[in-house]
Amino acid sequence: MTPFQSHGRVIAGTVTVPSLDAALTLYRDLFGLIEVERRPVPADLAASWGCPANAGAPSALLQPASGAPCFIRLVEQPVPDAFVPTTSFGWASYEISVQNVFDWADRIAAAGAGVSIIGPPKEIPSLPFFVAMQMHGPGKEMLYFNEVRMDTPTTDLPKAQSPVDHIFITILAAHDRAASVAWYRDIIGLDEADSYTLNYTMINKAFGLPDGTQSSLTMMQAGRMPIFEIDDYPAQATTRPCDPGHLPPGNALVTMAVRSFEGLAVEWVNPPMRRDGALYEGRLTATVRGPSGELLELVEMEQG
Repeated sequence: MTPFQSHGRVIAGTVTVPSLDAALTLYRDLFGLIEVERRPVPADLAASWGCPANAGAPSALLQPASGAPCFIRLVEQPVPDAFVPTTSFGWASYEISVQNVFDWADRIAAAGAGVSIIGPPKEIPSLPFFVAMQMHGPGKEMLYFNEVRMDTPTTDLPKAQSPVDHIFITILAAHDRAASVAWYRDIIGLDEADSYTLNYTMINKAFGLPDGTQSSLTMMQAGRMPIFEIDDYPAQATTRPCDPGHLPPGNALVTMAVRSFEGLAVEWVNPPMRRDGALYEGRLTATVRGPSGELLELVEMEQG
């Protein structure tokens, strides 16, 4: 298994929620994630995202009980009325390794904790590698809970070491899948892996498309480590509605480790700077916008 803090590893996913306290009841108290920081969003951090209106917003950083150095950051902000999950370009979902996914479906339903299960867990004989379920959280974020059973022939999949462990794949709703694949391959330095065309139930439901409508996706990896799933979206997809100066709603921003900023041919939202705290550990960090408008925060692993 590829170690953490290696090139391409997702080390955080940021979620926007209408109430931080209510979201902590879900993520901390029900899911069992450990709250490691709580503070207002620093103005210079909000500026680094290109989201100055988030300065001072309540936020919390949570880590799996396993100790895996991969975080979920919650940021409080209103949910735009026009935001409908899985219908706009940008980060569409975070896929999280969990134990006993069927038990989680029952616990979430019993708790009534602001989560809507939209894809119950189901065994699929042709996919023995994992069992997944899909849900919307309190900020209309999409989460996949994925119980890993075994590695696939081309990827190493992480088995959860705590009831809810870490993000290991993030899903991108692409305006142009080929352009996004090329950018992440040629600019960010990831490996283009397999592509698939399938009956994608979540997309078909979100857009009211007939069952059996086919969508294509491409996996991006670093060696055998899966990182991003880049999805084609239908012609009906739109730019994500976003209040001026704020983070995109729902699955807002992905933080990824890179070897070095040297030679990265990207346009930073603001110049890189060193940041402290459990997520950054004094490393250089800066944010870019990907081809579909997604916010990708990069953290340099090599210390200069």
